Amino acid sequence: MKGKYYTFFIASSASGGMRRVRVPFYVLHALAILAAVGGVTVLAGMGSYSRMLWKATNYNSLRREQDTLKQQYKVLQTEVKDTNQRLDSLQSLASEVAIAYGITRFRQTPFAFGDDAVAGASDVEYQESVDEFSYLQRNASAVAMSDGGLRLLPASQLSSLGIVPTLWPVVGEITGHFGERLDPFSGEGAFHAGMDIASHYGDSVHATADGIVAVVEERAGYGRLIVIDHGFGVSTWYGHLSAFSTHVGTHVKRGDIIGLEGASGRSTGPHLHYEVRIYNTPVNPWRYLSTAATAASAAD
Repeated sequence: MKGKYYTFFIASSASGGMRRVRVPFYVLHALAILAAVGGVTVLAGMGSYSRMLWKATNYNSLRREQDTLKQQYKVLQTEVKDTNQRLDSLQSLASEVAIAYGITRFRQTPFAFGDDAVAGASDVEYQESVDEFSYLQRNASAVAMSDGGLRLLPASQLSSLGIVPTLWPVVGEITGHFGERLDPFSGEGAFHAGMDIASHYGDSVHATADGIVAVVEERAGYGRLIVIDHGFGVSTWYGHLSAFSTHVGTHVKRGDIIGLEGASGRSTGPHLHYEVRIYNTPVNPWRYLSTAATAASAAD
C-alpha cells in the first residue's frame, strides 16, 4: 500500500519555474504535533517565569516591609524601655514618699506575725485609702512644699517642738540594727523595723522624748510593749519588756522610767527592741540618738 503524501508546488518569481515537493503525511502531522507541544511548552515557561517574577517582586516588597517593621520595632523597644525606666523610677519614688511620709501604712515588722496579718485584702485597701485621706487632712502642718514635691519638716525644725527622741532608752550594746537582716528564728532575710539594745535583765528603760503613753500591753512578737505618742506623728516603741512602770494616758518626760528590760515575746535573750515611727512608719532610730545624752538617759 502506497503511503499518502502531500504535494506542495513552489513557484519562483525570478525564473518563472515551478518546483514540486512531496511531503509524507506522517511527517506533516509529526511537525504539527511538535509545534503544538513546543507552543504549549513556551506558554508554560512564560507563565512560570511571570509567576517567578511576581513572587520575586512580592518577596522584595515583603523584605522591605520586614526591614521597616524591624526598624519600627527597635524604635518602639527603645521607647518602651525608656518609658519603663521612667515608670519604675516614678513608682520607686512614689513608694519611698508614701512609706516615708505615712501615706502608705507600713506592715512589715521584725516579727512574722502581727495584728495586720489577719486583715483581709479589701480591708487593707480600704484602710490605705482612709490613711491617705487622714494624712492629707490632719497633717498638712507637718509637710512642706519643695521642688521635689511633699516632704516632712526636717528634724532640726521638729526638735524645737520637743518631740525628737534623742535619748538612749537604755545603756547597752547594739545587737540588732535597723533594716534588712537574717531572722534569728527562721534564718531567712527579714526587715528589722528598729534597734535591739542589750544590757542586763531588769535594767531601767527610759522615755526618749516627752509624750503621752498610748499603749501598754502584751503584743505578739513584741511581748510586753509600750508605745509613747510624742505628737506630730512621732511615736516610740519599746518591746520585750519584763515589767511596766507606767500606764496608758500618762504624760512622761524625757528620761522618765517607763519599764524594765526583759526577754518577753519573740526574743532570743534579754534586750530592748526600740523603734521610732513617723506616722506609723518605722525610721532608723540611730539618726536621732545622741551619744552625749547617754549618761542622762541612764540616770534613775
